Amino acid sequence: MYAERVLSGMRPTGRLHLGHYHGVLKNWVKLQAEYPCLFFVADWHALTTNYDSPLIIEESVWDMVIDWLAAGVDPTQATIFIQSRVPEHAELHLLLSMMCPLGWLERVPTYKDQQEKLSDKDLSTYGFLGYPLLQSADILIYRADKVPVGEDQVPHVELTREIARRFNHLYGREPGFEDKAREAIKKLGRKRAKLYEDLRTRFLQEGDGAAQEQAEALIDDAQSLSHGDRERLYGFLDGGGKMILAEPDAMLTEAARMPGMDGQKMSKSYGNTIFLREDSESVAKKVRTMQTDPARARRNDPGNPDKCPVWQFHKIYTDKSTHDWVWQGCTSAGIGCLECKQPLLEAIQKEQDVMRERAQPYLDDPSLVRNIVADGNERARKLAQETMRDVRDAMGLGYS
Repeated sequence: MYAERVLSGMRPTGRLHLGHYHGVLKNWVKLQAEYPCLFFVADWHALTTNYDSPLIIEESVWDMVIDWLAAGVDPTQATIFIQSRVPEHAELHLLLSMMCPLGWLERVPTYKDQQEKLSDKDLSTYGFLGYPLLQSADILIYRADKVPVGEDQVPHVELTREIARRFNHLYGREPGFEDKAREAIKKLGRKRAKLYEDLRTRFLQEGDGAAQEQAEALIDDAQSLSHGDRERLYGFLDGGGKMILAEPDAMLTEAARMPGMDGQKMSKSYGNTIFLREDSESVAKKVRTMQTDPARARRNDPGNPDKCPVWQFHKIYTDKSTHDWVWQGCTSAGIGCLECKQPLLEAIQKEQDVMRERAQPYLDDPSLVRNIVADGNERARKLAQETMRDVRDAMGLGYS
């Protein structure tokens, strides 16, 4: 099988806020220490809903990458790149559109949902209908096996799996595939060849998942196999053809609903955000003027933390002893709302201070960011080109 690889992207549609950090970026920082990761600026995806106002995309790209770096994304651990700088994404999207049934796109749950939510925009375009297929191309071109998503995005990963299966079924059946697979088995050596055959039989006849894993490990360890023979053996193992595009798995991330300053979900459209790297005085003003439990009209009125947006922030930013102090003080009117907000403000400021410090070198010298992205573009494109060579050959477009 292909190497473990994580892929995730973000659309450049404006400044990033704490919701982006706690919902996505903290997870990226964790994943980059565990897997090879590719994180990309999804500028083509931004055009699906902002094609008529692209200036915001251009203005947001570099600021967004600086926010990533400020949040702790490390270019020595992860590949950071821009989608449109790897044109193979568009080529694979085009080729997949030739064999993707229209109904598959129309039934994606977010298609109609987004049309309703963004009713002020004209979304009657192929770009908007086809954006899940472009997402599939983004994933499949890197043969990424792990895609971190929330539950609402799982259907997109499942569509990608269906696309990969359909592609492999249509184009993975090369002439003489079985004969070529049996020749590849011989290259394993007598003992390993027999073991592969035994494991394949157990998997196909008994559905033995452990046998499948053992056979895949055997293929991985075989140094004598060419790339083509290796993929033939993977395909032969499950009774299909040569595997060209790898099926990804959704990596479910914990839903982090970051509240806004008014208790609703944090969103620029609600005007209730704290931005990453926001000015310290501005952050302090926002926290100190946050809405609180409306029952606490006066200082000596007891309150209910569960009805207060500030408490939701405390659950994210402060420790258990502070939670106990807040709960006791609020419900007994032992502390005022400004007192309650102070440790929260200090925790947010501490987090923001670290981000501002990380970001400063890139603000002082923008060429550092450009160089990071240029290197990432090059690394990503090499991986994409490897996949596209196989795709073109499978579709009769190799002309070698």
